[in-house]
Amino acid sequence: MPEAYIVEAVRTPVGRKKGSLAGVHPADLGAHVLTALVERSGIDPDVVEDVVFGCVDAIGPQAGDIARTAWLAAGYSEAVPGVTIDRQCGSSQQAIHFAAQAVMSGTSDVIVAGGVQNMNQIPISAAMTSAKQFGFEDPFSGSKGWVARYGNEPVDQFYGAELIAKRWGIARREMEEFALASHERALHAIDNGYFEKEIAPIDVDGTLVTTDEPPRRGTTLEKMAELNVLMEGGSMTAAVASQISDGAAALLVVSERALEQYGLTPRARIHHLSVRGASPIEMLSAPIPATQYAFAKTGLSIDDIDAVEINEAFAPVVLSWMKDIKADHAKVNPNGGAIALGHPLGATGARLMTTLLHHLERTGGRYGLQTMCEGGGQANVTIIERLG
Repeated sequence: MPEAYIVEAVRTPVGRKKGSLAGVHPADLGAHVLTALVERSGIDPDVVEDVVFGCVDAIGPQAGDIARTAWLAAGYSEAVPGVTIDRQCGSSQQAIHFAAQAVMSGTSDVIVAGGVQNMNQIPISAAMTSAKQFGFEDPFSGSKGWVARYGNEPVDQFYGAELIAKRWGIARREMEEFALASHERALHAIDNGYFEKEIAPIDVDGTLVTTDEPPRRGTTLEKMAELNVLMEGGSMTAAVASQISDGAAALLVVSERALEQYGLTPRARIHHLSVRGASPIEMLSAPIPATQYAFAKTGLSIDDIDAVEINEAFAPVVLSWMKDIKADHAKVNPNGGAIALGHPLGATGARLMTTLLHHLERTGGRYGLQTMCEGGGQANVTIIERLG
């Protein structure tokens, strides 16, 4: 089977709630990383065969196929198409999968994959709550089949996170200690310039934004302990959840033929791609069976993996995964995760892969694994092998 290679990966800094990127149109956020991707890779943009972007809540300025509008906003050829996909929080990880699968099938040679999200402009679950405009309490309650199968249990990420915390016996203090480590690792990475190579600074009204904004300096366990829980009777607080944020990321995925034809240098090989599902009510536990499935398919184990990026939608998602996979925290989100760095929904999958690739290159690791929980109780798993 033909191989798929990652040639370039780049992202914006992540903007915080009401931060520097809040007023930037999503198409312009996407255009920024597309421009950086073309410039850094040296690829002729006219040879790109498709632009596959992830985006959640594709309404308002994110509607109308944001992959296509971002490409055109970047000033590139109208002949190059774009498609926007929604696998909830895993949308841009799925974009990478579709790009790699197009190349591995032999139908394409040069694909751009990525994602974009401006959560300040379009609040989380905006598309879900719009169901009320059409006479439905939520997107699920009007389905006889859904109600017959799952009843009227909440389809809610906070509820799912609480279920995981209870099922795996994860206490609030353990979650807060994990969250604190996320901030400390992210700040260590920022202070040591680990993200500089992967970030394309963006000019916003004359101010150059160069650094991720969400990490909180001075965060302590004592401050976290003072916060109110998000749900009555629960243990989750804002301190152990990912942050509202804005951002975009993009990767260039090509075939071996394209490497030779265009004189490109591969930085990683796509070793494995899969996606699995679990309970849509618990919602956030699917990374566990998805990772187990990936290891069964590849013959690898967690001992073979040098670095892991698993999205920190909520602390118990990662903590439960580490318990069942028996993963050493030292190689899991080594530069912090979404609790500290933010989670711009449709862009996060591509952001994680960009960070994972650069981390492997900086540390000399061979295999990197990425996974993330997704709405509907799903999880993608991607394993890459660093080259060179």
